[in-house]
Amino acid sequence: MQINTDNLVSITEANQNFSRVARLVDENGAAVILKNNVPRYVLMEFSQFQKEEIAGEEEVDRVAKRILAKNRHAFEELAK
Repeated sequence: MQINTDNLVSITEANQNFSRVARLVDENGAAVILKNNVPRYVLMEFSQFQKEEIAGEEEVDRVAKRILAKNRHAFEELAK
């Protein structure tokens, strides 16, 4: 995930002016909330979160299939 410096918001500002942070998300897709000047939280649209979650699950499935294919013989022996 690339971070646009225009989307950085302090936790104090997020707490005091959440509507501004929500507008940043609406305009730019995400906002990064800093705590002690360190990125700590990401606020994004729920639909984007779902896409990210699905992409993560697809990555896990891809890796699992590769491991199963690579070690198929060993798994078949263990299944006996």
